[in-house]
Amino acid sequence: MKKLYLLSFLAFLAFVSCNKDKQNAQIPPQPFKVYEIKSKSVPIYEEFVGQVYGEKDIPIRARVVGFLEGIHFKEGSRVKKGQLLYSIDPDPLQQEVAAQTSMVAQAKTVLVQTESDLKRIQPLAEMSAVSEQELDMATSQRDAAISALEAAKAELNIAKINLGYAKMYAPIEGIIGKTLAREGEFVGKDPNPVILNTVSQLRSVRVQFFLSENDYLKVAREYTRRTANKIESKGDSVKLELILADGSIYPHKGVVDFIDRSVDASTGAILIQATFPNPDRLIRPGQFARIKAKIKQAENAILIPQICASELQGQYSVFLVNAENKLETRQVDVGETIGEYYIIKKGLASGDKIILEGVQKGRTDMEIVPEITEFKSKQTPQL
Repeated sequence: MKKLYLLSFLAFLAFVSCNKDKQNAQIPPQPFKVYEIKSKSVPIYEEFVGQVYGEKDIPIRARVVGFLEGIHFKEGSRVKKGQLLYSIDPDPLQQEVAAQTSMVAQAKTVLVQTESDLKRIQPLAEMSAVSEQELDMATSQRDAAISALEAAKAELNIAKINLGYAKMYAPIEGIIGKTLAREGEFVGKDPNPVILNTVSQLRSVRVQFFLSENDYLKVAREYTRRTANKIESKGDSVKLELILADGSIYPHKGVVDFIDRSVDASTGAILIQATFPNPDRLIRPGQFARIKAKIKQAENAILIPQICASELQGQYSVFLVNAENKLETRQVDVGETIGEYYIIKKGLASGDKIILEGVQKGRTDMEIVPEITEFKSKQTPQL
C-alpha cells in the first residue's frame, strides 16, 4: 500500500515538472531595460569638513585694567575703522599721568642743579682750586640727572599711552559681535574679560580644513599634472566649491591660499586654507561647511548606475547581456562613487550592455529583449 502511494506521488511530481517545462518553453523573451556602457573622462571629487573664519578677525582687548565705563556700539552691527567701541574709567590713569608729570618736573630741577654745579666747578678745576675728583663727581651727577630725566619722560609716555588705552577703537571696518563685558565690570585682568569683543571683516572668508596625507598627495599630483600639461590657466586648478549646512552649493568658488608647512604627526593630516568671496555677507565666522575638491581626473572611466549592481558580502556583480541576448552574471571591481554612479575598475568594457531595471527578475542564461535606456540621475549631472 505504501509503495502504491509513493509511486502515485512520484508520478504527480513528474507530471507537474513536465507542465512547468512546457510553460517555460512557451514563455517568450521578456523586454528588459538595459544600459549601454560608454567610457568617459570624469573628474573625481572628495568633500572635507571645514570651519569658516573672517577675512580678518581682530579681537578687541582691554590693554589696561579698570572698570568698564561705556559701550559705544550696537552689538552685531557694522562698525567703521577708528569708531569708539569701549571706554574704561580714566581717573586712575590720569592720576598716573599727573604723577609721572611731577617726576619729570623733579628730574628737570635736579638736572638744572647738577648742570649749575658743574659750571661752577669747571673754572675752579682749571685753576686747580678743586680736585679732579670733585670735577668728575659733578660731571657724573649731571650725567645721572640727564638719564633720570629721560627715564621720567619714558614713564610719562607709558602713562599717557595707558591713558590712551582707556578708549578702544575699531581697528578695521567690519561687523562686531556680542560684547563679553558690560558696563561696570572690572576688565583687563584674568579671570575678568581681557578680550571684550571681535570685529570681523567679511568681504571674503577663510575656510580651513584638513587633508589626510593620502588625499594631499592625490591633490598635489593632480595639480602638478595639470600645471605641467597646461590644462588649466594659473589658479584654476585649485578652485574649490563650498557646500553649506543646508546642502546648497555656495555660488562663489574659492581658491587655496595657504598650505601648512608640515603634516601633523599626531593626526596624519595637513592644514589647508581656502578663501571665498563673500559679497553678500552670507557666510559668517564659526560656520561649518564642506569643501568639495577635485582630487584627480579619471580618463576613459567605465561608469555604471549603482542600481545595476548587486552586492553580496562586499562582492559586486551585474547581469551582462551577451551577443545572444542572454544574461550572464559578471563579477566587477567597484572603485570611486560619483553621485549615483560607480566607477568600474575591472569586469566591464565600453559597449557592454547590462540590465538597468528588473535586476531581481533576471537569472543566468535567461533570454531577454533588450531595450537601450538612458539613466537619468537625480543627484549627478548627466555624464
